[in-house]
Amino acid sequence: MVESSKDKNIKIHTYSEVEQVKGYVGNFDVRIRKKARSVDMSKCTGCGACQDACPKVVPSEWDLGLGTRKAIYTPFAQAVPNVPVIDRSTCLIFTRAKEKCGAACVRACAAKAITHKQEDEIINEKFGAIVVATGYSLYPWEKHYGEYGGGRYRDVITSLHFERMLQASGPTGGHIIRPSDGKEPKHVVFIQCVGSRDESKGVPYCSGTCCMYTAKQAILLREHLHDAQAFVFYIDIRATKKNYEQFVLRAQRDYGVIYTRGRVSRIYQHGDKLIVKGADTLAAMPVELEADLVVLATAMVPQPDAADLARMLAIPHDQFNLYTEAHPKLRPVESVTRGIFLAGACQSPMDIPESVAMGSAAAAKVCGILSHSELTLEPTIAYVDTDRCSGCLACTTACPFEAITTASVDGRTVSSVIASVCQGCGTCAATCPASAITMKGFTNDQIYSQIEAPFKTLEKKEVAARAQI
Repeated sequence: MVESSKDKNIKIHTYSEVEQVKGYVGNFDVRIRKKARSVDMSKCTGCGACQDACPKVVPSEWDLGLGTRKAIYTPFAQAVPNVPVIDRSTCLIFTRAKEKCGAACVRACAAKAITHKQEDEIINEKFGAIVVATGYSLYPWEKHYGEYGGGRYRDVITSLHFERMLQASGPTGGHIIRPSDGKEPKHVVFIQCVGSRDESKGVPYCSGTCCMYTAKQAILLREHLHDAQAFVFYIDIRATKKNYEQFVLRAQRDYGVIYTRGRVSRIYQHGDKLIVKGADTLAAMPVELEADLVVLATAMVPQPDAADLARMLAIPHDQFNLYTEAHPKLRPVESVTRGIFLAGACQSPMDIPESVAMGSAAAAKVCGILSHSELTLEPTIAYVDTDRCSGCLACTTACPFEAITTASVDGRTVSSVIASVCQGCGTCAATCPASAITMKGFTNDQIYSQIEAPFKTLEKKEVAARAQI
């Protein structure tokens, strides 16, 4: 990120949101709302004095509530740019409690970069191509798994919470502890497929990454706490890529991680311990474990606003709001809208190596477009016979790709097809009441010729046969 921020050909809009996308490949018009961070980026030196002075402390979203942040903050130490933002929902000045704060951040800032009156800024940019890489979100297990406590037990956490604990820059300084009392856990239970592969919970697909990162976290648990014991409840181990199977076996054989095939039916508190009740389907017997910490491998799901973004970009998504590629084998990073590409887990749950590969492929596709002065298009696109077009414009609302615009011909308003946007679906041709729109390569004369061709061939053969007789 630091290297990208210094590249003269890369412009990074942080704390910004895309509001509107219009246009087509090579000519996208994008409206961006640059949210007010209440800090002048041109003046801020990133010293952090404002954050030290701020009296308001709230839970940190980056640390998933395991740590805290100030009302003026940078999300994490390596954030680019190193400029803080004021959270107006918690800042005492914006919540009408200024007297409790006294604008401490303003007094502490030697560069005079704090400006509470800053407003959102609208930016309009032009782009030749768009890469959608919005990532994923975690399945809200608290709403669906009342049998696991529904979020009531502080020592039932997700794998992402556990990952933040493992980081030296994390809220616990790299120490694995129980959130409830700060003690080191001795017995840790990892539960896989929480939400995944469960139609009753709404996510029937496999998240694909849980088996491997659970094995990794179990190994790291043993390396951090040598006396700790890790237990893993699983449905099936899906370690399908290079050296993945060996990695899982290493966790079992070298680190003593105990794998139990079966689901967990209930978790409840008993004193300062958690009781985990499940089943071992291989041994055909119930299992009950006493745990200090329970780690849930929750499903990977799309971002909450994934469907809204899909409508804005005119790209399709499936029933789970995962974006759909143009072709799963031949065009895996392209959307059906020309010039818009997909990368990472917004398309499907995938791990880091696969995300990197898809991102590289999408970047190569973008380079393929921008490196040419002209675009090569598919021949089977729609065209309008302006002499027959009545100007009803029914086709403009019917086109799912917004490929039809208007033009003026001899003082009349008629439809016009943007060739680089048209996908050749034929919806407009079927909608047109005047039959003024035709698909190139599929005119009535061409279709009739195709129908007549076999009969003409047979007729020639019959004539030749009679001539031989």
